[in-house]
Amino acid sequence: MLYLLGSIVLTSYLTLAIKACERYQVSIFQVILFNYFTCVVTGSFVNGGFPINASVTGTPWFRWACLMGVFFVSIFNTLGATTQKIGVAVASVANKLSLIIPVVLSVYLYGESIRIWKGIGVGLALLAVVLTCYRNKAASSEVNDNKQQASHRYSLVPFLPLILFIGSGLLDALINHVQKNYVTEENSNAYLISGFLSAATIGSCILLIQYLRGKQVFAWKNLLAGIIIGVPNYFSIWCLVRFLKISPWQSSASIPMNNMGIVLFSAVAAWLLFRERLSKINWAGIVLSMVSIWLIAFGDSL
Repeated sequence: MLYLLGSIVLTSYLTLAIKACERYQVSIFQVILFNYFTCVVTGSFVNGGFPINASVTGTPWFRWACLMGVFFVSIFNTLGATTQKIGVAVASVANKLSLIIPVVLSVYLYGESIRIWKGIGVGLALLAVVLTCYRNKAASSEVNDNKQQASHRYSLVPFLPLILFIGSGLLDALINHVQKNYVTEENSNAYLISGFLSAATIGSCILLIQYLRGKQVFAWKNLLAGIIIGVPNYFSIWCLVRFLKISPWQSSASIPMNNMGIVLFSAVAAWLLFRERLSKINWAGIVLSMVSIWLIAFGDSL
């Protein structure tokens, strides 16, 4: 349970820290990139050295780590684009609803069972996410109007929530698949570092192109923010992989528990730290999320 708690708290911290970055007018893309380099350095310290060499590149899991890096970069930037062009509520719902994808894939790929109470828990979890992320129209109408007007200039904007939904779900499913079939106690750090290095490499190529085009300007505050976010980010994934490895529950229960815990913790933390106003509907969603977590985790024993 300690790994589950670590994953929930550290992942929530990541979201809250990115929200705080907006106040200091930093480049979110640069922060994300420097965050990945920080993850590589942090992982190397944990590992006792940089683990990637010629022998590692020939392992069965290395290609999956590279694919994970692609997902890291794509999902972070899709999340940012969805938030800017459509709205935070839509981005949050699309991101958290993705928990249904690894649950379904766990049943299909690994033959895991979903009994009636666990199925009800999954359904309640989806409803809880919608209620928790719900924002009243009056409070956000001006922001949403601006984003909707801007969105007409981008042909892919209507599809961003769908892309975010699929990408986030596939990333969770990918991590679950690799930890079930390839990751061991000995190679878990090497796997994570490879994934983060892949993301850092891809991000660096994109940043170089944008820099040459004059669309990005380096600032030390971007590097500092990346370091502050990067260390907890590494350990959030580290905790998730460890939790999935030793979890007493099936993947179809473990992943939703993690995601719903993040929703609950993030909502309460945002309310306390940023004074985000939560409506009665939001609080109903938080309570419902706790009920759904319990049903998903223990529904098979009822």
